[in-house]
Amino acid sequence: MYKRRRRLNRNGKILVCVLAVLLILLIVLIVRGCSGSGEESSGQNESSISQESSLPAGSSEEPSGAESSETPESSAESGESSGAAESSTAEGSAASPSAEDWRLTLVNNTHPLEDGYVPELADADANGHQFDARAADALKEMLADAREAGLSPIICSAYRTWEKQTSLFEDQVAVCESQGLEGEAAVAEARTVVAYPGTSEHQLGLAADIVALSYQILDEGQMETAEQQWLIEHCAEYGFILRYPEGKSDITGVIFEPWHYRYVGVEAAKEIMSQGLCLEEYLGQAE
Repeated sequence: MYKRRRRLNRNGKILVCVLAVLLILLIVLIVRGCSGSGEESSGQNESSISQESSLPAGSSEEPSGAESSETPESSAESGESSGAAESSTAEGSAASPSAEDWRLTLVNNTHPLEDGYVPELADADANGHQFDARAADALKEMLADAREAGLSPIICSAYRTWEKQTSLFEDQVAVCESQGLEGEAAVAEARTVVAYPGTSEHQLGLAADIVALSYQILDEGQMETAEQQWLIEHCAEYGFILRYPEGKSDITGVIFEPWHYRYVGVEAAKEIMSQGLCLEEYLGQAE
């Protein structure tokens, strides 16, 4: 009986030892599993940190494969905005007149040209008339389309040199003197008909006097010709305006000239002609 009890005690101790060993092994496995999971998580975090740190500071670039938050609608709006910006850059931003836009350069009695200014020129017709090279094609296209409409517009004056403008002005002063005016009075009256040298748009290279082949007199009778009617209706489509319209002489300082066309660019021309403005008013320079 005693031996049997000792055998049971010994077996019980062995069982306890086995259970202890199994428990220890279980604990070891659990500890290793947790440690492995932590290392994997740490590795992922390190990879993530490394990937983020590879972007330039302040960069908003999304990781490859990320879906864009931009909807098709916002993308279209972005495209339209970009197109408008390009159009505005190619067209010179006419909605916001600027002295830096060569097409909107104001030349009059209070805004004279720099001494000796000469633009790059190109032929405007086969008769030797020249125009600013940047706008010559627009002038030729306008006249060509008028001829296709069955009309006969011709250029009677375009770019003028300083010498030519001086000669024309002096001739006009002589006309005024022959009418009884003297000195400053003759000069002042001449300036309402022929621009003083340095204040003429013809010297700028962006103005042309256009008349009907059948009526080549520079007076208000030009307004009655079919050529002028067509030009006034369509000139803005080519970037031109009637520079000295009726009823604006107190602003422009020049008499009504229904033959004098000035290039300002299509967008500005359409606004000016549709609103019945002169260039000074459009540029906010009316005095």
